[in-house]
Formats: sequence, C-alpha cells, structure tokens
Amino acid sequence: MKTMAPMKTMALAALVHPTGSHPASWLHPGTRADASTDIDHYRAMAQLAERGMFDLFFIADTPAARTSNLTAYSRFPLFMNVFEPVTLLAAIAGATTHIGLGGTMSTSFSEPYNLARQFASLDHISHGRAAWNVVTSANDFAAKNFGLDKLPPHADRYERAREFVQVVQALWDSWEDGAFIRDRESGLHFDPTKQHPVAHEGRHFRVHGALNIERTPQGQPVIIQAGASDTGRDFAAETAELVFASDSTIEGGRQFYADLKGRMARHGRDPEALKVLAGLPAVVADSAEEAEDMYQTLQALIHPDVGRMRLGMDLEADLTGLPLDEPIPEDRIPKSANLHKAYFDHILGMIREGLTLRQLYMRYERGNKTIRGTPRQVADHMEEWFTTGAADGFMMTFSALPAGLEAAVGKLIPE
Repeated sequence: MKTMAPMKTMALAALVHPTGSHPASWLHPGTRADASTDIDHYRAMAQLAERGMFDLFFIADTPAARTSNLTAYSRFPLFMNVFEPVTLLAAIAGATTHIGLGGTMSTSFSEPYNLARQFASLDHISHGRAAWNVVTSANDFAAKNFGLDKLPPHADRYERAREFVQVVQALWDSWEDGAFIRDRESGLHFDPTKQHPVAHEGRHFRVHGALNIERTPQGQPVIIQAGASDTGRDFAAETAELVFASDSTIEGGRQFYADLKGRMARHGRDPEALKVLAGLPAVVADSAEEAEDMYQTLQALIHPDVGRMRLGMDLEADLTGLPLDEPIPEDRIPKSANLHKAYFDHILGMIREGLTLRQLYMRYERGNKTIRGTPRQVADHMEEWFTTGAADGFMMTFSALPAGLEAAVGKLIPE
C-alpha cells in the first residue's frame, strides 16, 4: 500500500504590540491605552492566540526609548513604555501550555553568555517553547545607550551577529542531554564527562566556560531572523529556523522564498529546516466594507507629526517642517540605507511615483500591505501565498487589540 505524504501545515505567528500595530491604535476607544505594562493584558492575548492555534506569540523590541522628536513620539509611543521581552515571556509561560514564545534581543548590545543563559532559562520555564529573534538593531537611540554615537556599519553589525550566534549555540551545547544525573547513591549531581566548555576567541568575543544551566528541553531554542539585505539573507540561510519576510507582493514573496531557501545548501542545510513567514497585517470583518471602514477610521487618527516621523525613520531623513501636499525634495533623500534596507527601498519606490509627503505616509506600511476583508477573502489571500511558494506561513499583526486578534481567532481561523 502506497503511503501518502503528510499534509503541509501553515505556520502562524502573532506579533503583538500592546494596543495593536497601527500607529494610532492607542487612540482607538476599543483599545486600552495602559496595555503596554499590564501583564494580565499580555497573558490574555497569549491565551487567545493559543486557543486560535497560533504557533508563536512574538514580542518585538529595541533596547532604547526615543530621546529626540518627542512631540511626535508622544503621539506614537513606539517602544517608549514596554516590558523587556524575556522577562515578559517568562511571565506569559505560566499562563500558556503549548504556544511558542519568541522575543527580540540584539547582538549589537548584548553579551553572548548572558543572552544564552536568559533564553535557556526561558526554554526551561516554558517547557521547551523559547525562540530568539536575532537582530543587529537599527536605530541610533539604542547605540547611544551603549557608549556609541551611532550604529556601526551594516556589514560590521552582521559580522558581529554571526560570531555572536556561534558563541550562543556553543554555550547551549556546553552540556550534553542527561548530564545532570542527580545520583544520590554515587553522590554525583552531574556527569563530569558530559560538560563541554566553550573555548572561543574571535574578533568580537572571547568566551571560555560553560553555561550554568543544563541543556534545554529543545536542546537549543529556536533561532528567528528577519534580515532582507543580501548579507541578512546569507546569515538567515546559515543560522535561522524561522524567517520573517516583508514583501508586499506575491511575486516578491516568491522570489525572496526561492532565493533564501536556495542559499541553504551552501551551508549544508535542508531547505525544510527553515520556515518563511510572510508578514500579514490583517483587518477581518463580516464584510469587506466593514473591514475597510475599520482601517480608515484608524488611518484618520494618524497625526501629521507621526506621519513625517515614521516615514523619516525608515527613509533615514529629517522630514520635519516639509509641506504635506508636495513631494519630498530630492536633497532630503539619502543615497543609501544603513538601517532597514528593505523599508528604505520601498519608500524610494513610492517617491519615484511622484507621491506627496501626505500620500507617502498614508500609504507606507513598513513593507507589508494591510489586507482588509472578510474571513474568506483573507483566507484566500493566505492560501495563495502558501500554496504557490511565497510562504510557509504568516507573521500576523493586528491594527487594534484585542479586537483584531479576536476576529482572527473567531472568524479567520475557522475559515
């Protein structure tokens, strides 16, 4: 009898911002303005995602508050008042049972030993559900917190990141499975032959020693990466098990998917060892008109200060004081990106269309376009990407929480 190949299943992750991913979400009456430091709110969101069969509950982060342009940030308080991710995920672990728990931590502003220990602890606390999103950081606010005037060049950050991950993974392997035998008869708490101290001396790190916690339930926590540049793709092909993609078109998604998976063989890896999750901002409602109304209600709440600031952040340009209904002057546009190349290139493409500053910030969504529609319409969109080689699943974001996640779990997932 011929055996059937197992059905491929769609991987789903929820990227949870406190009140939602939309820059004006905190102004919407359906959200809680104080959600960012309420652990009960996060626990409820994680439990809801778990009931909805999401595979991963994910927290983005940067180790910095903004310290300039505060008027604009006071209207869009991105990362201005949030929990540290590993601490938050450890608190969520006890309120959930099987959903993966992923968090961002920077290789530019951490030390391998501390990070390896933190995520090993989270993996134990969660009984094997920890995932680390490896980032090199992309803002100078963080650099200034750690003795630098600005971020090192893109290539240098990735060189450090590659060595950082190598050290972390070696530390995770510094004990074999079953090393801690706790044998009262022999008087041995652990088997000394099963410790393998790290002896690393590289350009960025010098580490000699072993982790002071036993090997984790997963062996090693899951590695997540989201780099879109050529350097970032090589790094992901070498190290990542999960990649967040930010292409706004299915054609771009397929190209990214094929390119990334195609790079894995040179690192001796099977393409199936890595899952690509396409970014999917979604507004789900009973009718397409209702979904569009919900989205436009939030769009209308974006203050011009916020529009200029969000666009300028990824264009790496100061747009303060520019007229809203004219194109951005050419002398304000940098020649190249040092932070998020994919976002920079996307904005550049829109500028070439001749859009005004207001049109640009109203359209710009950091790569992905928000899908608005009925459960069937959104599900059809997901199915097309999934079945035609553009994604293994989706990193979903919701304009406003908790309503957006409730609609996904109650309406979209059943569809």
